[in-house]
Amino acid sequence: MSRILIRAMVLPMTGPDVFYPHGEICIENDRIVAVGAEGSVSENFKTDRVFNLPNDVVMPGLINTHTHAAMTLLRSYADDLPLMPWLNEKVWPFEDKMTEQDIYWGTALAICEMIRSGTTTMLDMYASMEKVAEAVLQAGTRAVLSRGLIGNGPNGERALQEAGDLFHQYQGAGGGRLKVMFGPHAPYTCSGEYLQRVKAQADSLGVGIHIHVAETLDEIKMIQEQYGKTPVEWLDELGLFGGHVVAAHCVHLTAKDMDILARNHVCIAHNPESNMKLNSGTAPITELLDREIVVGLGTDGASSNNNLDLFGEMRTAAFQQKLQVNSTALPAYKVLEMATVKGARTLGLEDVGMLAPGFKADLITVDMDQPHFYPRFSIPAHLVYVAHAGDVRTVMVDGKVIMEERKILTLDVNKVCQEAEIRAKRIAQELNG
Repeated sequence: MSRILIRAMVLPMTGPDVFYPHGEICIENDRIVAVGAEGSVSENFKTDRVFNLPNDVVMPGLINTHTHAAMTLLRSYADDLPLMPWLNEKVWPFEDKMTEQDIYWGTALAICEMIRSGTTTMLDMYASMEKVAEAVLQAGTRAVLSRGLIGNGPNGERALQEAGDLFHQYQGAGGGRLKVMFGPHAPYTCSGEYLQRVKAQADSLGVGIHIHVAETLDEIKMIQEQYGKTPVEWLDELGLFGGHVVAAHCVHLTAKDMDILARNHVCIAHNPESNMKLNSGTAPITELLDREIVVGLGTDGASSNNNLDLFGEMRTAAFQQKLQVNSTALPAYKVLEMATVKGARTLGLEDVGMLAPGFKADLITVDMDQPHFYPRFSIPAHLVYVAHAGDVRTVMVDGKVIMEERKILTLDVNKVCQEAEIRAKRIAQELNG
C-alpha cells in the first residue's frame, strides 16, 4: 500500500469558489482519500512520502480531448497550408511511409511533451494503435484510443477489424488506464453505410465514437453538395449520434446543428490553435456552452498546431472567444473546467478531472514561485493567462509519480527525441529526395 501526502496550494476544480491557499491532499494507492485545508487530515494517516510544495498549485492533470500523437514526426514539416492541400499533398503521403515503430516513437515523443506540460490523459486517433497503447502503458499516463477509420480508403475494412481487435486487447489495460473508442475520420472520408456499420459495432461493444465534424468550409460544401445537408444533419440522419460521441472541431455550425448536438448529448473537442493555424475558423463555443453542451479542449496533432501544450491552448481558447464575442466571454475558471472536469466528461471518464475523495490521483503541481506569477490576485487567471508548459513541476497518474522536479521518470527522453529525429528525417528524405 502506498500513502502520499501533498502540502501545497490546492485548486481541486470542484467549484469556482473552492481553493485552499494552504491545503493538503492525501492519496492512498491510486485514489485520493482527502482534500482540504492544511491540518484537516487525520493525524492517524501514516504516510510513505510527503511533498512540501508551498509555492506550487496542485490541480487535476490536464485532459487533451483530441490529438494524433504520432504526428509529432510531422512537426513543422508541412506548415502554412490550407487543410485539404495540407492533408492530400503533405500529411497523407508522409503517413503512408510511417512504420509501426515510427508510430511508437512519434507517440512516445508526444507523451513526453504532454507529461512535461501537465497533460495526464489524451484521446488519440491514429493507425497502429497497439503501438500507441504500448507507449502509453510504458509512460504511465492515461488514454482513450481510437483507431482512425477512413472508410473510403483502400484499408477501410481492415481498419474496422483492427478497431475491434484494439478493444478486445486493450480495453481496461494498465489497471484501467486505457479505454477504447471507434474513430471514423470524418463525414467526407466515410460513406453513410460505413458510418452506420461503425456505429453498430461500437454499440455492440458498448464504446463511443470519436470523429472530426464541421471542421472547414470545404467540408460543409462537400457534404451539402452530396447530401443536401450540413455534416451534423447528415450524421444525425444516419443515426451516428446517441450514446457517447466526441465530435472534434465543430467550427461551422448552424443553430439547428447546435440544437441537434445538444439533443443528442454530443461532446465537443475544441481545438482553437489548430483551427487558427489552418484557417478553419472560430468555433461558436459560447453558443455551445449556452446549450449546456460539454466542451473539452484539444491540441490536435503537432503537425497542425505545432505543440501539445494545453496551457497555451487554454489561453488561446479564452482570447479567441473574447475577440469573437466580447471581453467577458469564456472566463478563466470555465476554461480550466474545459481542460479538466469537462475534459473528463468529454472522454466519458467518471473518476478523473477533479481532486476529490474517491477520484483517481491524476494531478500536477505548477511552480508559482516565478516572476510571471506575482502578484497573485487570481490563481485561475494565472493558470489560464500566464502559465506555460515549463511551469509544471510534478506529474502523477494513478497515484504514481511519473515526473518529479521536471524530470520524466518513465521514459528515456533523450532516446525518444533521437529516435523521432532519425525516423522523421528518413521519411522526409524518402519523399523529397
